[in-house]
Amino acid sequence: QLQLVESGGGLVQPGGSLRLSCAASGFTLDYYAIGWFRQVPGREREGVSCISSTGGLTNYAYSVLGRATISKDTSKNTVYLYVNNLAPEDTAVYYCAAQGTGRLNTCDLFSAAYNKWGQGTQVTVAS
Repeated sequence: QLQLVESGGGLVQPGGSLRLSCAASGFTLDYYAIGWFRQVPGREREGVSCISSTGGLTNYAYSVLGRATISKDTSKNTVYLYVNNLAPEDTAVYYCAAQGTGRLNTCDLFSAAYNKWGQGTQVTVAS
């Protein structure tokens, strides 16, 4: 019933940019914070960015601070992650996840706080 679907991954050149999408169905994002995470085989899952259910609060990991933007389109029930100045170190599988916060202006970058996950989309940064 409740589902998150990521899209927008692919192969990009170093210094390039991309926009990832996280489309929610079966529930409204008005009551859920959304987080973006990434994972490389053999490494821990890393929080990248998050946005509160109200859209009024955003957080970013230091690794993407200043070059990433998270946003929400309520009419499409979709959250986006835009990242520029991509580097090979950004290569990973990117996941979006939902946290049932209600209508609170909060979000966090700890994966354990989220209980709804998408299937992931591969991002590869290489020349």
